Amino acid sequence: MVLRDRVFAGGEWLSPASRAEIVVESPVDHREVGRAVDGGEEDVDRAVRAARAAFDEGPWPRMSASERADWIDRLADELERRGPETSALITAEIGQPVALSRPWGGVRPVAHLRYYARLARQAGFDEEERPNANREGTSIVQREPLGVAALIVPWNHPQASTTLKLAPALAAGCTVVIKPAPESPLDIFNLAEASLAIGMPPGVINIVPGGRDTGRALVAHPGIDKVGFTGSSEAGRTIASIAGQRLMPVTLELGGKSAAIILESADLDAVFASLRGASFDNTGQTCALMARVLAPRPLYAEVVDRLVDLARDLRVGDPLDESTELGPLVSRRIHDRVTGMVGRARAQGATLLAGDTPLPDEGYFVAPTVVTDAAPDSEIAQEEVFGPVVSVHPYADVDDAVRIANDSRYGLAGAVYGDPDEVLPVARRVRTGSIGLNGYRPDLNTPYGGYKDSGLGREFGIEAVRNYQEVKSIWR
Repeated sequence: MVLRDRVFAGGEWLSPASRAEIVVESPVDHREVGRAVDGGEEDVDRAVRAARAAFDEGPWPRMSASERADWIDRLADELERRGPETSALITAEIGQPVALSRPWGGVRPVAHLRYYARLARQAGFDEEERPNANREGTSIVQREPLGVAALIVPWNHPQASTTLKLAPALAAGCTVVIKPAPESPLDIFNLAEASLAIGMPPGVINIVPGGRDTGRALVAHPGIDKVGFTGSSEAGRTIASIAGQRLMPVTLELGGKSAAIILESADLDAVFASLRGASFDNTGQTCALMARVLAPRPLYAEVVDRLVDLARDLRVGDPLDESTELGPLVSRRIHDRVTGMVGRARAQGATLLAGDTPLPDEGYFVAPTVVTDAAPDSEIAQEEVFGPVVSVHPYADVDDAVRIANDSRYGLAGAVYGDPDEVLPVARRVRTGSIGLNGYRPDLNTPYGGYKDSGLGREFGIEAVRNYQEVKSIWR
């Protein structure tokens, strides 16, 4: 059993003021995996004060961007060394199959850090000279770190979601307080150990585990200058409301109900090779998945049949098995949510297909399920399920497909499959923050985020760094 009974603040392990604990249960066999402190207001205050002191008085924001890049690279090297241990912890905490936890827990976080270290070394990263519009000469646009950033990260990809915020924040010169999700409070402390191992200046990285009350205390703390959050749209609204009272900037990466539009010209073999991951990756517990598949009426029956075959072919089971593609859902709460939504869809007249994959006798497993005949405005077609459940909807023509895709309060991701000459004009019409052509392959050098209820601001690319910077004009 893993015990994380301290908070990490100011480069030290501190005994918590709170006596509350988070008990982490295996979603596979319900055994106790570990425990972590459930941080209270006093623990949050100590962490924020440490980050505040490091920003106001320490060397981090006063270093050159290149010097910070050297530290970030050293942190990446140390995290890479700890990658196998970190990915194993993630599998134990959330049941993520090892074939997924290795890249998402051990490889991608390192790549995120190294990418932002490279960006920080580029000319013009934190200062540029611009010609004046109304007079001769030039002025300087200087970008300065915002201050102390609260990073509130989800459980579904805990390390990668953390470094997507941490790396640009550090590159910008901010200090941070990280609050991991209560479902995954154990693996994040490998980041603290790595920062200690390289001698990172104290107070640059601080960690307080906890639940919603911990998050609220962190967002409301007067020492916080910026919030980066990934999670539900409902929680995002609460954070935005608190931040709005303080005129504090936020970046919110929220939910999704993304559509994959299959055109009549699509190569269906390639489509279903893509949808294996694009619709079911991480047991459906990823916000950018293609949870709705839109098929032209002439291909609808074939698309349904092939999607059912795909769902039944997915390997569900022990996340420690190298061949497992789908593990359990993370908790009883999520399991009950998913099965409840599927049950209500059936009661409302939808048809449930597949869903008959043999499952382990114990654990929060759900068989991959395909839903047809669901009304476009029904719960199953409109709300994020966060499980291995995909709905299929027929459309009459391209205008109808675009209308259905846009008929959502979300706008995070999407994909269009078809002839290369046909997909781009369709993709341009879908109201979503990112969309793939004949697949969905995000790239770290281009911005990622959502329209509508899917969030505010962007991660990835230089845009993520700008989230953690103030802009000063020096006129001359």
